[in-house]
Amino acid sequence: MPRYKLTIEYDGSDFFGWQRQKDQISVQEVIEEAVFKFSGERVAVFASGRTDSGVHALGQVASMDLERAFPADKVRDAINFHLRPARVAVLSSEIVDEEFHARFSATERSYLYRIINRRAHLVLDHHRAWFVPQKLDVTAMHEAAQVLVGTHDFTSFRAKECQAQSPVKTMNRIAVSQIGEEIRIELSARSFLYHQVRNIAGSLKKVGIGKWTGEDLKRVLAARDRSVAGEMAPAWGLYFVSVSFDETKQDVGHDPSVGPEPARQ
Repeated sequence: MPRYKLTIEYDGSDFFGWQRQKDQISVQEVIEEAVFKFSGERVAVFASGRTDSGVHALGQVASMDLERAFPADKVRDAINFHLRPARVAVLSSEIVDEEFHARFSATERSYLYRIINRRAHLVLDHHRAWFVPQKLDVTAMHEAAQVLVGTHDFTSFRAKECQAQSPVKTMNRIAVSQIGEEIRIELSARSFLYHQVRNIAGSLKKVGIGKWTGEDLKRVLAARDRSVAGEMAPAWGLYFVSVSFDETKQDVGHDPSVGPEPARQ
């Protein structure tokens, strides 16, 4: 039974998050239905990270098993054929070792939060970025963000509904940069708390407009109290960018494309 690693891009605007839900459309559901249409198999597709309603992905990674062996490229192309017109695409498909798991083999996840900082309202970036008309000090935001790098109790940036056993996480990197009107907040960690990135983005906005300094952000972190942190930034500015894995658990297995090609579905 081959295991496939899928790298996936999606526009989260039309979906109620990644995870399959009873009454709402999800990214997981449309992918699993596309797999069924080409393979005839009902499978579970496991993601490296569950995204909320409205959140986008540039490089979400998922894994799944199929009873029948198909060439990896055929899996990619067949899923994409049956995904249309949903705004989801499988960028690549690989055959991996059976010990690989998109969630449990992940060693680091990276997110991007996009802010468009200008006076005019958004048109092309509507629901693709957070519109902030007040002038933001990007240097102050980046310097303040370094307070959050390292291992900390991130209760102040954790949603009340978060089900993680511990609020302690290790932030490997936060960088705030600007290209023209776009401000990019890039974050990497092994794992994140529910709404952690969006709450950090909202707090960094307060630094950017001059209401807070780095010392204020340090105070918020130490408070371990969500009510003292900044607003939660909107979902549509958030992008799941990429995942790093334990290399020992994603060795490529036998590729069935070297044998007889399966019948076209």
